[in-house]
Amino acid sequence: MTHPIVVGVDGSPSALQAVRWASEEAVRRGLPLRLVNAHATPIGLPGGVADPVVVEKALRKQGKHWLHEARRIVHDVSGDLRPDLLLMTASVVPALVDESLNASLLVLGTRGLGGFTGLLIGSTAVSLAGRAHCPLVVVRGDEPVHGPVVVGVDGTTTSEDAVAFAFAEASVHGADLVAVHAWADTVLDTVLLGRSEPPDFEPAQQRAYETLGERLAGWQEKYPEVRVVREVVRDHPSRALLRHAGGARLVVVGTRGRGDLQGLVLGSTGQHLLHHAPCPVAVVRTEPDS
Repeated sequence: MTHPIVVGVDGSPSALQAVRWASEEAVRRGLPLRLVNAHATPIGLPGGVADPVVVEKALRKQGKHWLHEARRIVHDVSGDLRPDLLLMTASVVPALVDESLNASLLVLGTRGLGGFTGLLIGSTAVSLAGRAHCPLVVVRGDEPVHGPVVVGVDGTTTSEDAVAFAFAEASVHGADLVAVHAWADTVLDTVLLGRSEPPDFEPAQQRAYETLGERLAGWQEKYPEVRVVREVVRDHPSRALLRHAGGARLVVVGTRGRGDLQGLVLGSTGQHLLHHAPCPVAVVRTEPDS
């Protein structure tokens, strides 16, 4: 696999942290690196106040400076890396989606400046996670952690590609893999509410272990060198994953695409991880059935 790792660059400390993370990954994987700055000329500039041509020239100058600054970070990691620099006038999300077509990874920071402002706020993050054609990694945390890779397994095909990606990451890093399957039976909880005897969740727990085992079986055979720790918990997925994220080097979740987060990362869970996980988060898209 020779597709590059693509990093969104906007001059923010968070973006530079993402550049460092991506550079280390590129060295470890033996992959090329591509640094991208996308900017769009603001719409609705007051007439006579700012010349759009002047604004565009200033944005390009600033973008070029940010790219050169990011290149210095790359060289700090490895003098052998020669990153491609791409400066473009375009809307950020469509530009990065296009870049992801021929990328191994798409890497971003958590807080942006310039064209990347608000990139991980609300629907924009959901849109990018659902539309990117390669795994999206959001680099969180102040310092790298050399712990396990954590993957959320929801028992459906949605997490299949996420599991594959997590095994490959654990193998490349020589790390353990913690596979987390969170389940809750809200209907049973309601039925048992108010009953004096303790509820029997053992059958559901056993089914959850079986589901997790089925999802991991083939991948354990493919990556026998990876030590797998199975965690089955009766809890909400976001809480379960965040508990394990504290000592993790990476948390991996899946999405079905279509611009929305599904399955394990349905609704608030994926956004909660993107905003609050203390380590990098990878969102791996599974192509929809239709």
